[in-house]
Amino acid sequence: MNDPQQTVAIAYDGLCLFEFGVATELFGLPRPELDMDWYTFRTISIDAGPLTALGGVRLEADHDLDALAGAGTIVIPGWKGPDVEPPPELLDALRTAHARGARIMTICSGVFVLAATGLLDGLEATTHWRYTDDLRARRPAITVVPDVLFVDNGQLLTSAGSAAGLDLGLHLIRRDHGADVANRVARRLVLPPQRDGGQAQFIVRSIDERTATETGIAQTLDWALERLAEPLEVADLAAHAAMSPRTFARRFAADTGTTPHRWLTRQRVIAAQTLLETTDEPIDRVATECGFGSAATLRRHFTALVQTTPTAYRSRFRAAPAPA
Repeated sequence: MNDPQQTVAIAYDGLCLFEFGVATELFGLPRPELDMDWYTFRTISIDAGPLTALGGVRLEADHDLDALAGAGTIVIPGWKGPDVEPPPELLDALRTAHARGARIMTICSGVFVLAATGLLDGLEATTHWRYTDDLRARRPAITVVPDVLFVDNGQLLTSAGSAAGLDLGLHLIRRDHGADVANRVARRLVLPPQRDGGQAQFIVRSIDERTATETGIAQTLDWALERLAEPLEVADLAAHAAMSPRTFARRFAADTGTTPHRWLTRQRVIAAQTLLETTDEPIDRVATECGFGSAATLRRHFTALVQTTPTAYRSRFRAAPAPA
């Protein structure tokens, strides 16, 4: 039986160090503050001898492809290039791992390795926006989704540009351990637990590159997060930002890649996840505290975003004691 905690990252000559660092930071860094069994992390090399990574760094992995046999989670941190065919022995090993139930996660151009296995045929996938047309042309059986940060097909997960590997990794940690643990890992990384919108928002500038005084959006987001239980409307957020509702909605979409309503809904679901994990409050009470008003409304939005009901989510993740 595959243990998803057993994590392996694939190294290769020309290794993308940032993407590899993302995998190491998420799954290989000890986390004593969580007081729980964390992932075990190994690196395997698919090329003989010491590897030369981007930037001239030389490194050597302790394991080869045989180590994939016990892996429950496999990370492909980028690749040498869309036009570089992966070695057949790697593709065979990935197909075998998938057949026995391992999950495979790609970061940025790493999707081209997974695509070459044929496992993504008939499924959705994403990659960096610079590579989406190339992926479509090379693998027409894959439905390429260009404007998202990641795609989760259960066993097969793909992420967009390099930093989107952090989003996907946090999503995977959330799947394994719940929202509270993912939020604490994100806090240590100094990242938001979840980013709304897709990668299209990063082609020009992201919200973090604009100051609060320039747009008024950043301060309004903080203000709204402190008032999720209130019946906030777009007009309320616009008033706080000193803009008309129409101007605010347009600016919000440009800065975040989503609408104010969708953003609020997601933030309320995240708040509900935390309450379901860390309290015994009834579902009706959770719904009220998160601004949904009724359990039925909470269930509808929660199920749409988390792919399970609030009750089922609590039964899976409530077992862990609430952190101090």
